[in-house]
Amino acid sequence: MLRVVPGLSPRQKAAVVVRVMLADGADLDLSRLPPELQALLAQEMAGMELVDRDTCDRVIAEFCGQLEAVGVTFPGSIDGTLDIIGAHLSADTNSRLRRIAALNGSADPWDRIAALPPAQLAELARTEAIEVAAVMFTRLPVARASEVFGLLDPALARQIAYAMSLTAGIEAPALRRIGLALMRAVDALPRPAIEGQPVEKVGAILNFAPALTRDTVLAGLDQDDADFAGRVRRTIFTWATIPRRIDPRDIPRVIREVDAATITKALAGATGENAATVEFLLSGLSTRLADSMREEMEGAGKVTARDAEEAMSAVVAAIRRMEQAGELFLIVEEDEGTGG
Repeated sequence: MLRVVPGLSPRQKAAVVVRVMLADGADLDLSRLPPELQALLAQEMAGMELVDRDTCDRVIAEFCGQLEAVGVTFPGSIDGTLDIIGAHLSADTNSRLRRIAALNGSADPWDRIAALPPAQLAELARTEAIEVAAVMFTRLPVARASEVFGLLDPALARQIAYAMSLTAGIEAPALRRIGLALMRAVDALPRPAIEGQPVEKVGAILNFAPALTRDTVLAGLDQDDADFAGRVRRTIFTWATIPRRIDPRDIPRVIREVDAATITKALAGATGENAATVEFLLSGLSTRLADSMREEMEGAGKVTARDAEEAMSAVVAAIRRMEQAGELFLIVEEDEGTGG
């Protein structure tokens, strides 16, 4: 047994701080440390058993004092820096800096690839070799891969799915080279003068249009171009489509994203085709929280149609923000006309 006494080394002090924080229930993501530091920390903790209370208190006090003396911290990497200032840079500058970081070995190319819009990922799948596309899909989050699969020709999707079964033996260096090659391919893709596809633009506009306007426009599009209207419908995300597009496991996070008064007003004012969303959202919460929200809905009294629509739109906007931030993925709706 090693009884630790005053005069700890920096590594031992780090071990004490980590042990105390974990004992207090802190959610430490130690996986973000370099692998060699993770190993050193584990080895140091393995060799320690008892630390007296006075020593422990001094270590924690010293640690807190060092934290309070810090004025500002910087990420220490180009990716972390761009996460802070990227929104204030042009898209071209942002993309170029991330590419340079990946090529210099200071960033993971797959992080940037996974963050690409589905349309760009689908274009890469169409233009690259089947084997390369298969590797790309194995590296994408499942929800995003499913979304991109839905944009591909079924025959191509089948070929890629089969090729994915052959990717298990790829080693890390080869995986990085493929990621870098895909990044160069992304930079070589033509950039349209107008960002976004017409279907996505129309869908985004109708997302926040009043229900009556949205229904009237879609009815007119059905007459003018039924195929275009169908594709627009699949991009539209409204309160009524939440049960079809949101994973039930994401419901608690969605509820936390919206202020209580707004979510209560949306739930209390939803009627007709919107009522099903109320039960869907409540079913994804704990029984205690769901019962509490039902009581708040009863206490809200009668909600006007205008107020209810504004509240439901606020919830939809919050979900869209979470999607754009990569905090959740919307479930892709299948084309009703392609069923087997």
